Amino acid sequence: MWGGRFGAKPGEILQAINASIDVDKRLWAEDIEGSKAHAAMLAKQGIISQDDSAAILKGLDQVAEEIARGDFAFRQELEDIHMHVESRLKEIIGDAGGRLHTARSRNDQVAVDFRLWVKRALQQADGQLHALIVALVDKASAHADWIMPGFTHLQTAQPITLGHHLLAYAEMAQRDRNRMQSAITNLDESPLGAAALAGTGFPLDREMTAKALGFARPMRNSLDAVSSRDFAMEALAVLSIMSVHLSRLAEEIVLWTSPQFGFARLSDAWSTGSSIMPQKRNPDAAELVRGKASQAMSRFAALAGLVKALPLAYAKDLQDDKALTFAAFDDAALCLAAMAGMVGDLSFNRAAMEESAGNGYSTATDLADWLVRELAMPFRNAHHVTGAIVKRAEELNAMLWDVPLAEMQKIEPRIHQGVYDVLSVSASAASRKSYGGTAPDNVRAQAAAWKERLK
Repeated sequence: MWGGRFGAKPGEILQAINASIDVDKRLWAEDIEGSKAHAAMLAKQGIISQDDSAAILKGLDQVAEEIARGDFAFRQELEDIHMHVESRLKEIIGDAGGRLHTARSRNDQVAVDFRLWVKRALQQADGQLHALIVALVDKASAHADWIMPGFTHLQTAQPITLGHHLLAYAEMAQRDRNRMQSAITNLDESPLGAAALAGTGFPLDREMTAKALGFARPMRNSLDAVSSRDFAMEALAVLSIMSVHLSRLAEEIVLWTSPQFGFARLSDAWSTGSSIMPQKRNPDAAELVRGKASQAMSRFAALAGLVKALPLAYAKDLQDDKALTFAAFDDAALCLAAMAGMVGDLSFNRAAMEESAGNGYSTATDLADWLVRELAMPFRNAHHVTGAIVKRAEELNAMLWDVPLAEMQKIEPRIHQGVYDVLSVSASAASRKSYGGTAPDNVRAQAAAWKERLK
């Protein structure tokens, strides 16, 4: 393509490191779409003839059909998807194919292809997040009053409801969706027409091509248009945060399905076995989701590192942006599908969760709150009294609600029989009716609101 300036072909090693077709052939549909928009605009502006434009459009349709059928031959010497499409187009329609690249560079061409691809990948991931939220809300609604232990420091803290726990992940996933939608808005500008870096002397209609490609507007600065990759960085940052959330939920599944917890079970469809231990049921899918979060974060860091020292405008370093981005979205799609599938598949052991919810004197705060309400005791004093009662319960090897009233009265004489009304795990959870609290009625209301929002 640059034979006029060079008298010899690139060396074998240069050709090997320079070619990107094994990665960017994935952009073929976007490349053809961008080329068709460009050709139509060139004809409308009188830059090429209508006949040449018609031939180009027809030829591009044939190229698309060949690639879609798997009949297209990809060759390393043509370097990238852009030159493959243009070369085959010229084979089909002759010299008219060479007019397609008028007023266009591979710099703005790859930028528009990549933006289109990332925009669509974000839209797909957003749809998958919606499906995950639906699964979480459905499961939460069905378990609005199932009691389980809430943890801090992975130590039993207070009783909560399973529905409340699951809806916490729905909230995280919705914020991930918000970030995805914001990223889509931020990248919704077309670089096409920026040419190599400085724009062009041809009278382009960039509004026309932007609209044809579904962008909100053309980019305002030609240097920025060809050199910026913050749209991909933002997308990978969003995927990184989302992957952290998926990893946290995956870790919960790993813990809950272990014999030590015994809270939940995955069906055979979502479990694997051991080659040596016949009894094993391993939550491998959850573990793999957890593991892939580190790759998501590392790909964002790698892309940011790739761009951080590049002066304006384009540099060939940016060729490596696509491999990182494609891999990140491939993993994200698989992880989102796996998480939605596992959430829908999980079955829970109500008795085990409720029994565990009472361990660790989890209703101690309810006792302290009762002392404040019933005995008008300052909370700090109530905290001290409750701590003494918990200590006595440990000495008696008794649950808090099994400590005899006489023993409590040795510590605080004013305590009466009514204290036992607040010491059960179900009473504790039901009392947390403050906005955003774990009470079953709250969970039902929140799940209903989610279902309305998700319609």
